[in-house]
Amino acid sequence: MIVAGCDVGSVMTKVVIMNGESLSHHIIETGFKPDIAAKNATDKALAKAALSFDDVKYCISTGDGGKNVSFANKYLSQLQCLSKGAYWLIPSVKTVVDAGGNATRAISVGKDGRVLSYRLNDKCAAGGGRFFEVLADALELKLDELGPLSQRSKNPLEIASQCTVFAESEVISLINEGKDPVDIIAGINRSITSRMASLIRDLGVRKDVVLVGGVAKNSGAVQSLEGYLGVSIKTVPTDPQIVGALGAALFAMDALKK
Repeated sequence: MIVAGCDVGSVMTKVVIMNGESLSHHIIETGFKPDIAAKNATDKALAKAALSFDDVKYCISTGDGGKNVSFANKYLSQLQCLSKGAYWLIPSVKTVVDAGGNATRAISVGKDGRVLSYRLNDKCAAGGGRFFEVLADALELKLDELGPLSQRSKNPLEIASQCTVFAESEVISLINEGKDPVDIIAGINRSITSRMASLIRDLGVRKDVVLVGGVAKNSGAVQSLEGYLGVSIKTVPTDPQIVGALGAALFAMDALKK
């Protein structure tokens, strides 16, 4: 039985297609019409699996725009779906950290991937991956360059501003002062991950800790977070951005079994 999980985030929309195992996935920008983004991403993911929309027997949506997905049978919270997806991929997980476009979530995970408790930082884009996007633009770099470059730094610079707008100005000032971009990038990673670490410590660090979301693709950020927490961070064996959508698809599979 074919099911779909749609995670409509504030920045990106992710869809996973399953029939007991993950068949395909697709990621696109959400834009200003989350329902259309969800449908387009679903069609793309189905095409990769040589399927059509009529093949989908059940769909669960999640994410900031998940309630706007008209074709979904049910909506579930991101916390539930992230925990479910991470547990399916790494059954030893006890703490899930989701660093998405505009928010960071720390979730304490119990038996069968159930949510025990959580902490959120969703007040400002400086708490999520959007911070990296803005500052990568300021440095005229691609996002996937930030991680490897930051790991070459011997003298990370301090990025004092916690607001994305002010931090961008701060980065531009450092560039104009002739500071090494490698040290600036390392400072950006430290700025983000120090706030993430505070959120996780407030929740309580329980190993294994699994990092998901777009920030998990930044190897420098992963390394920096490990340093702040004093634990080894696990990353999932798939695209870390699709874990919420995967969890939604798993819940859809469960719904068909009832």
